[in-house]
Amino acid sequence: MSDYDLIVVGGGPGGYVAAIRAAQLGMNVACVEGRGSLGGTCLNVGCIPSKALLTSSAKYAELSHLAGHGISVGEQLLDISGMMARKDKIVTDLTKGIGFLFSKNNIDLIEGWASIPAPGQVQVGDQTLNTKNILIATGSEPTPLPGIEFDEVDVLSSTGALALTDVPEHLVVIGAGVIGLELGQVWSRLGAKVTVVEYLDRILPGIDGDIAKLAQRALSKRGLKFQLGRALQSVSKTESGLKLSLNRVAKDTEEELEANKVLIAVGRRPVTGGLGLDKLGVTVDRRGFIEVDGAFQTSVPGIFAIGDCVPGPMLAHKAEEDGVACVETLAGLEGHVDYNTVPGVVYTDPEVASVGATEEALKEAGVSYTVGKFAFMANSRARSSGETDGAVKVLVGSDGTFFGAHICGAHGGDLIAELVLAMTKGATVEEVARTCHAHPAMGEAVKEACLDALGRAIHA
Repeated sequence: MSDYDLIVVGGGPGGYVAAIRAAQLGMNVACVEGRGSLGGTCLNVGCIPSKALLTSSAKYAELSHLAGHGISVGEQLLDISGMMARKDKIVTDLTKGIGFLFSKNNIDLIEGWASIPAPGQVQVGDQTLNTKNILIATGSEPTPLPGIEFDEVDVLSSTGALALTDVPEHLVVIGAGVIGLELGQVWSRLGAKVTVVEYLDRILPGIDGDIAKLAQRALSKRGLKFQLGRALQSVSKTESGLKLSLNRVAKDTEEELEANKVLIAVGRRPVTGGLGLDKLGVTVDRRGFIEVDGAFQTSVPGIFAIGDCVPGPMLAHKAEEDGVACVETLAGLEGHVDYNTVPGVVYTDPEVASVGATEEALKEAGVSYTVGKFAFMANSRARSSGETDGAVKVLVGSDGTFFGAHICGAHGGDLIAELVLAMTKGATVEEVARTCHAHPAMGEAVKEACLDALGRAIHA
């Protein structure tokens, strides 16, 4: 029997960050993880391996464009096994790094799958651990479509799409969200024909409409094919591969599509099975998310939950902020997360980054706003690097503060940070516009978009 101040169930971004912060605050902490390695979905089969493959595939794709820079290269050879080995090494090194941080902060790592037989108790195998508080940080998993099961050979989740050993001739991606577009672009760059099928009549649901259109145009130029307004009905195996039955939503007509592999990327769902939440009386909503209060406490005192298994953006950095705020509140501090300023990034080429309200949301709410926009085509650094697709868009209220900001363009995930900070600190569009930005740099597009909102853009 062991006594802890806090046991964290799950060693993903939310869980391991919460454990470290709790240890920094003087708590006696344990973290239970059954995967066999720390880092959760994000580090093992999500954010990190996908970014490794996006980087590798981008370098391969760039070879075909070097002639425009006056650079000649020889035969282009693709080593998928080498690319995957690089990805796996990055993951392994980073998971070991979290283990080092646990040791540094005197956090006990308990390997195995946890259940919660009662408040204040965590069961791992035959071992019962006693604790003052329990933090559930069990994350999420890919959502399957009804009647279509993942076999990770032909019908892939994101996990399977990150581990293919050969480039498929034709990959069909179901879902034009973040995961589908990122992994679709990886395999498109490496030589696959990629068709993205989306139920809605647009890509990137939830992203500002103008920015989503710019992204679709740019991704189409780079080889992705889109079939919008279509629902996948079934997948059947044939002698030559796979046959997909699609329903064209607006016309209610049936279509067929042949493929070698299909990636189902229609979203993610919380992982809470096996914890014993029903017997405990922990309240979950109809979608399976654990309901929590402002301090991340569930309906059962002493049991808390964060990250992907509670309502809100299913993002690693949001989970980290949840974890820090939760344990700081436990320690008597004022932990807080402003969900209006949590950015989201799609790491395609070009990147898509967003924070705050979209223009569609402001219109629906009847809010008065001003738009400022600046295209990267007019940015000197973008022209120099050949990364001219996309634009920066800001949405500003009558008092000059930002309702939201949206970017489609190279390095958008980095550029959005300035606007996240501006929103967080209540800076006005005038203040950002008067901030000196280095020249030539992509960040000048942020300044120009802010100037445009004020009616005085210089380079547009």
